[in-house]
Amino acid sequence: MKTTSRENASKTFLSRGRRPRTKKTPFSQSNRSSIEKDKCTLEKYDLIDFKWTDEIPGCPVFFPSNEEFEDPFSYLRKISAEASEYGICKIVSPLKASVQASEVLRDFKFQTYVQPLRLAEWDVDDKVTFSVGARNHTFDTFKRMAEEDFVRRFPGSEDVSPEYVEKKFWLEMSSGKEEAVEYAVNVDGSAFSIDPDDGLGASKWNLKILPRLPNSILHLVEHEIPGITFPMLYIGMLFSMFAWHVEDHYLYSMNYHHTGAPKTWYSVPGHAALQFEKVVLDHVYAHNMLSTDNEDGVFKELAEKTTMFPPSILLQHGVPVYKAVQMPGEFVVTFPRAYHAGFSNGFSCGEAVNFAVGDWFPFGALASKLYARIGMMAILPCEEILCKEIARLLTHEEFGCSSAEMASSKSVKSFFIQHMRIFNNSFWQLVNNVENTRDSSMLLPNSHGTVICRTCKRDCYLAFLECNQCYNLLCHFHDIKSLACACGGKIILFIRENIWDMEDLARRLEKDGMFQKAQNEAKRGNNVGLPTNATVSCIKSEPIPTSKNMDHEWRGIVKRTITSTKETAEIKVRGEDDNGDFDMVKPDSTGLLPFLMSGCKRARTGCKLQKTPTKFGKSASEVPSSA
Repeated sequence: MKTTSRENASKTFLSRGRRPRTKKTPFSQSNRSSIEKDKCTLEKYDLIDFKWTDEIPGCPVFFPSNEEFEDPFSYLRKISAEASEYGICKIVSPLKASVQASEVLRDFKFQTYVQPLRLAEWDVDDKVTFSVGARNHTFDTFKRMAEEDFVRRFPGSEDVSPEYVEKKFWLEMSSGKEEAVEYAVNVDGSAFSIDPDDGLGASKWNLKILPRLPNSILHLVEHEIPGITFPMLYIGMLFSMFAWHVEDHYLYSMNYHHTGAPKTWYSVPGHAALQFEKVVLDHVYAHNMLSTDNEDGVFKELAEKTTMFPPSILLQHGVPVYKAVQMPGEFVVTFPRAYHAGFSNGFSCGEAVNFAVGDWFPFGALASKLYARIGMMAILPCEEILCKEIARLLTHEEFGCSSAEMASSKSVKSFFIQHMRIFNNSFWQLVNNVENTRDSSMLLPNSHGTVICRTCKRDCYLAFLECNQCYNLLCHFHDIKSLACACGGKIILFIRENIWDMEDLARRLEKDGMFQKAQNEAKRGNNVGLPTNATVSCIKSEPIPTSKNMDHEWRGIVKRTITSTKETAEIKVRGEDDNGDFDMVKPDSTGLLPFLMSGCKRARTGCKLQKTPTKFGKSASEVPSSA
């Protein structure tokens, strides 16, 4: 087989200055972590070793007209089919800021992180961390320092090409020198002007405005989340880097380059995310440093946002990688589940925020499932957003909406049907398997916000369980044997008062022909690991299997008992007949209605949504309810 120059360059790079990874064996993690690995001696590199940088394809670049630029989400819908295949794209703004970032940030102060310029071995003895710098900076003092450093590294070179800087970056990273750079990352603030005469600042592309536009799903989040619903600044110098990562909850992101030198981006599209994680597992991380010996451990480590390695490793193993060189005045958009990384070519000031549209919900569900499995705190109240968005859409459609909005709403509707099926399946499993659930249930006022499961950190909006003494919160996806809490208290099942409305909306959508659309979305979702019609366990990595003859008219509920003594134990399903089918429980064609009408009490609480991403609502049991 013929070897390409890119493969040769990649292998040359991998053979020098990095620890060779042993191939995975059928040993346990403890055995694997004891395997000795020999280190290679660092050798001198030449720029020719980084010729692979020239062969990374560029991402799409779009040039909207002034008219197209008026509506960000309409334009994003127009280009997303093409751009999402790359995971990243550039949008060149037809509007320019009349008030410069240096003026907006004149008296702005911030701290920087110190980033070592080296490639780590990524084992228990050698991990990279970014420490907080000791100095406070202003915009001007940091710019002056960054420009002096650029002259030191490139003396007499005022105009250096991004291609040359890119090779020098990887040369510096691989040389092992004890050098570092500073980077002001995740700084609260914005460099968009509030001057009404500033064309860009007054537009809907102002990142302070964009997440709260009506067509952005995130406008339904009632509290501000810095970096997600409100932008953050990123002020860098030559070789300041942002490590490989995906956005929180697999959201979209938009980054605007205000001023300074170019920024180089790398991206792996969302459809190749699993490939990316597999390569990182096998060829970047030593297995003894991961919390779990699979891609979940990789995701958790990457979430620290300190892992930087050359794209050549990905190219060598067939993972698609694309590049963007972002200039001042340009937007970079990343798509759901797209891993990305990059660095600054000199002093630069950028700004970024997240956003979401209707097609994001399946990705958000996948992220929530993964977060729950590894015990990672939810930042967004995803279930609450979904329920509010579906209610908003159906109300809005009664007054008419554009064809573009209709297309977006189809994605939301189809996923809502999926979500309600999974919810019902899990809910009835709990009711059928745990005694006295009906007698220990209460209706939750709609004013109550989302709460967080203390075991898996999943966000809970439609239903949750809570002990009336220790106030321990649980989501209904856990394998609960009894309503008797270990503290001696009683576990109460709380169900949102408007659950009837949610069930009715789902039924209406099925009658409107959305069921087939939901099935198609589910099948497509399986390509990225989304459950189609299964009860998802927060603890176990496998979905609990559903019946082969599940009734798709909201009547068929699987009756089964789950037995497991440990989180890692195998799932055992009881109640199968000789043909392998499960016994079916058909309470009624009205979904949850029989349960709710059978004596479910009403909880009295005035709890409101809390303005914090770590706990979305107060404990429902803190307020006594009427008998």
